[in-house]
Amino acid sequence: MTLHLGAILPTSSPDPARPILGDIRAAARLAEQAGLESVWSTDHLVASSPILDSTVTLATAAAVTDRLRIGYGVLLLALRPAAWAAKQIGALQYVSGNRLLLGVGTGNPAHGDIGWRAAGASFAERGARTDEALRVLPDLVAGKPVTLADGAEVTLAPGAAVPPILVAGDGPRAKRRAAEFADGWITIAASPADVAASARELSTLAETFGRNAPAITVVAPPLAAAPRQAADQLAEYAASGAERVILAPSPAGWEASYQFAAELQRAL
Repeated sequence: MTLHLGAILPTSSPDPARPILGDIRAAARLAEQAGLESVWSTDHLVASSPILDSTVTLATAAAVTDRLRIGYGVLLLALRPAAWAAKQIGALQYVSGNRLLLGVGTGNPAHGDIGWRAAGASFAERGARTDEALRVLPDLVAGKPVTLADGAEVTLAPGAAVPPILVAGDGPRAKRRAAEFADGWITIAASPADVAASARELSTLAETFGRNAPAITVVAPPLAAAPRQAADQLAEYAASGAERVILAPSPAGWEASYQFAAELQRAL
């Protein structure tokens, strides 16, 4: 199996003491020059550290590249009206030439509920709202007529190619959501053994919905510092069933993490 390699754009950081904000244009260009498959933007309204808007970030990355795929890593659908999210997704597909990967999640509770309150969205109901949005999102993006939860009938124009949908989360509900609605599943810092076990679980879940098992993307895997050794570890991820690995920014700065990704790409 071919393993795709991606990197997170310097839009924020999970460590409030070390926010990582960098040049999005330079990062996207460097990723494309290095032969990486994709770059990804985190998403939130109010997080525990400064964070850029994900849609603006991805549009910027798309504008300065030609081949590189752009990904939400991950979009918090429940923060937005489903139709508005679909409009932005369709527009990104158009301006990028169908290079979008749509990661979807319900958010890290570590950020608290302030972003949800600021958006007028329910933190407690975010899982149910995500499921509701995923049921109508493909048709909204494609420009097909959709009846929303409140009975409103809407058709978005122009329609766009529906991007691959990847659902994030390690809990049972997230895995079931991935099996029911998604083309892929995203996990954080999983080992190759964890990936293999989850692949079997996802395959069983997908069968209950009459769907193929979602492909697996691993974010921030624990890799060795030496590129050759890390490349051997990536081979283990591929053998375990992973389709893609996304490298997180290094505390030494996004440039260092992108250089490491480039060395890994050459080693692969």
